[in-house]
Amino acid sequence: MVMSGETAGGGNGNGSAAGTAGEGARAQGRGRGRGQGEPAAPPRISLRERKKQLTYRAISDAAIAMFLERGFDKVSVAEVAAAADISKPTLFRYFPAKEDLALHRFADHEDEAARVVGGRGPGESPLAALHRHFLAGLDRRDPVTGLCDVPQVLAFHRLLYGTPALVARLYAYQGRSEAALARALGDGVTARLAAGQIIAVLRILAEENWRRIDAGESADAVYAGAVRAAEEAFVQLRRGLEPEG
Repeated sequence: MVMSGETAGGGNGNGSAAGTAGEGARAQGRGRGRGQGEPAAPPRISLRERKKQLTYRAISDAAIAMFLERGFDKVSVAEVAAAADISKPTLFRYFPAKEDLALHRFADHEDEAARVVGGRGPGESPLAALHRHFLAGLDRRDPVTGLCDVPQVLAFHRLLYGTPALVARLYAYQGRSEAALARALGDGVTARLAAGQIIAVLRILAEENWRRIDAGESADAVYAGAVRAAEEAFVQLRRGLEPEG
């Protein structure tokens, strides 16, 4: 595993767009300017792939609207298919499980940490790149950091954390995030241990930000404490993962 400023072995981790709330939720954020460490624009995609993504989005949007209105458990897959004007078998070709209707955009974030590590600058350590990236996310109120009080994002988070089936499914996405980050760190047991710690820290930081906002605080009021918590968390990670000297 490479935790210093050296280049990690394997690919550069480039892939799809970056967690936790997906591009739809991200677009509903503060609209702040692109900060240092924010991922570069993804490469252009084909018309066929664009149409496929639009279909995913349309089906998911219909499903999420129904879940928010009536609750996840009270909406059937058949009802979602009817609302999206497709057949049930067609829906399952896009979304293998009902939970994926709400969470498929998390797949866009599965390799985010890995891409940050793979795309870091010369001489920058993996932890320094991830630290910088997380602080930039806090600054722009990225929903994936939990520091977002946009009503639509709050409603989605309440749906997510209030539905056991969605929480369980979310852990599967996080497991894949760990695996992608471990590969970016060089793979092997040591890299997997480091990846597990890093992804856990990012999850806990985001959950704490979300908890405070759900209790009634604004994102702006939580921001300073969120930055302090992130600084402390990455100090702990550096002490445990980076070589001394």
